Amino acid sequence: MSNLVIVESPTKAGTIKGYLGSSYKVVASKGHIRDLPKSNLGIDIEKDFAPKYINIRGKAELINELKKEAKNANKVYLATDPDREGEAISWHLACVLGLDEKKACRVYFNEITKKAVKEAIQNPSAINPDLVDAQQARRLIDRIVGYKISPLLWKKVKNGLSAGRVQSVATKLVVERENEIKSFVSEESWTVDGVFKGEVGKRFKLRFFGENGKKTDLKTKEDADRILAGLEGATALVSSLKKGSKKRTPAPPFTTSQLQQEANRKLNFQSKKTMSVAQELYEGVSLGKSGDHGLITYMRTDSVRVSTEAADAAESFIRANYGDKYYPKTRRVYKTKGNSQDAHEAIRPSDVTLTPELAKPYLTNDQYKLYRLIWCRFVASQMETALYDTVTVEVTASARGNDYLFKGKGETLKFEGFMTLYSVTPDEEDKDEENVSLPKLSEGEALAILDIIPKQNFSQPPYRYTEATLIKVLEEKGIGRPSTYTPTITTILSRGYIEREGKFFKPTQLGEVITEIMDKYFGTIVNYRFTAGLEEKLDSVAEGKSEYKKVLREFYGEFEPLLTKAEKEAEKIEVKEHAEELDIVCEKCGAKMVVKKGRFGRFAACPNYPECKNTKQIDGEGKVVEKKPDVVVEGMTCPTCGGKVLLKRGRYGEFYACEKYPECKFTKQIVKEVGVACPKCGGRVIAKRAGRKLFYGCDNYPKCDFSSWYIPTGEKCPHCNDGYMVRKKADEAPVCSNKACPSNKKEK
Repeated sequence: MSNLVIVESPTKAGTIKGYLGSSYKVVASKGHIRDLPKSNLGIDIEKDFAPKYINIRGKAELINELKKEAKNANKVYLATDPDREGEAISWHLACVLGLDEKKACRVYFNEITKKAVKEAIQNPSAINPDLVDAQQARRLIDRIVGYKISPLLWKKVKNGLSAGRVQSVATKLVVERENEIKSFVSEESWTVDGVFKGEVGKRFKLRFFGENGKKTDLKTKEDADRILAGLEGATALVSSLKKGSKKRTPAPPFTTSQLQQEANRKLNFQSKKTMSVAQELYEGVSLGKSGDHGLITYMRTDSVRVSTEAADAAESFIRANYGDKYYPKTRRVYKTKGNSQDAHEAIRPSDVTLTPELAKPYLTNDQYKLYRLIWCRFVASQMETALYDTVTVEVTASARGNDYLFKGKGETLKFEGFMTLYSVTPDEEDKDEENVSLPKLSEGEALAILDIIPKQNFSQPPYRYTEATLIKVLEEKGIGRPSTYTPTITTILSRGYIEREGKFFKPTQLGEVITEIMDKYFGTIVNYRFTAGLEEKLDSVAEGKSEYKKVLREFYGEFEPLLTKAEKEAEKIEVKEHAEELDIVCEKCGAKMVVKKGRFGRFAACPNYPECKNTKQIDGEGKVVEKKPDVVVEGMTCPTCGGKVLLKRGRYGEFYACEKYPECKFTKQIVKEVGVACPKCGGRVIAKRAGRKLFYGCDNYPKCDFSSWYIPTGEKCPHCNDGYMVRKKADEAPVCSNKACPSNKKEK
């Protein structure tokens, strides 16, 4: 009897299987196997919020397989992800498989390396009920909010809307920023720059600061003209020259939110893509002859802690590859914020000696970019401080008894330190002031005034949120947790509450209406402080300091009266969605077509729908994508009406159709021969499509009903009478299609 290890992901299962050997079988649960039902609330509020979990539809076969494997195993290890949701998945697995959750069956892989996996298997623990309860509390509260408020929105706004505890707050942030921009009143101001030249002969520019020892604000053109008039015929000299130095320390290694922000700024990755690629790097990538390896530690964390082992490895690598001067005299230790979970480390490479360039041949382009970002950030976080030489210069221009002061700062990099590898990309709103390029100067040096340049300025409204800045403010306000940022943003985009305008987020009218309703009737629920406070309560449950049913009772005690009031008082609001008009005229009715959004993105549609149902495919600039013309197929005639047969192009590729389509309904798929005989009747096996999915069937259908999702070899199974040999992948060995075949059982 072998030991059974259950993980969430099939990819992770393959990597771990290579580490543990033949005495272990590694299988995947493919995420959750139990959840609340979709058809109803699934929570008995009257019975102290008792949840009604059911097996997820479509997973019955997988659950039966897991039960069989668990029954036949010597020991079962639950190795789901090392976070609260992973803990809950392990608990659900234990319930379904009949395991004792109090026994040592839970293992944690913070990184998927041979050493980490073997150590985890040797040190199992019981499922942590506090983490499970914290996740249950989050799930039940979010279900109550979603399933109680969403029907209200259907009645008062329109069908298909949803409300969420965190998504409503995220939408509110975007709406409030848009309102700030709309209500912003720009203020005029002026700057005056002086262009000077000293003894060295190099020109440089400084900003006017004030006159006669006081700071002067220039609000109008008259203010600027007065300074210009005062400077006529002025003489200038360097009145102050201060030289110094500045240190810049490296940022800590990535937390989840910092990784999402920096990948958005530097790589232009959306958070969903960042987390998907990071998951691939964590679960394992094939490194050729070296086998599969997990390249980074677990990517859902808000801790900046680094293990001693990892810090030692980084020190050895830095000293060996950059020199002793690039490693600080005192090792860097980063402190995690007080309200952050510290269950596992910051995101870092599993093996610091595997540089991005060494890994590059085995990675996709996106994997390489993200691994390089993570690797560089971690190594830089352990390196020496960068040093700058700084100079602050003040120039006094004097005329007719008045002194006009100009100031400027300059800095030059003296020792690059960690910046040889990494520098943080600031947000638009966080950019430092301009660094002035200064020539060699000395105090008291006389300067020539070459030019005085006035410039009118107007204050700018705040920037709209980008994905990076929205995640940043969610984190700062304590709204949600690292694992919730990506699904929250994805949800409010897909629901049409916000939309992208370039790299920025903009609320839709629908988002503004939803925010207005939520603010009016559920203001305390979508309040930033309340949302952050609830996260603290969930943290308290996870730490075993609070009871999760108490958190639910307190929440529902505040929520129920608000819901009752909203159902009585809320009025119906009609949302008129603004349709972007295009310079494309509908050839059927003459109206100008508008942009619509569907499952496959933007398209042009006639505004007179449903009377006119004309649509066109458009590109990102709103121009019509010309379809390939239909081609007459020589040698084919329509078997229904005798007309010509055309080669057409549809959503899933090319197909044959009658020239009179849709009056004549004849269509035929374009099939591809596989080059093997049908194992049932000896006919041709051809590749067909079922929607987007490819499958294989006999050309003699319906006389012969042979079909397979896998690639047939054309041979019957030598071990049984019912099966035939197929390849699940083109490069894999053939197996029998019959699951009950002795050869498959033997393989298991």
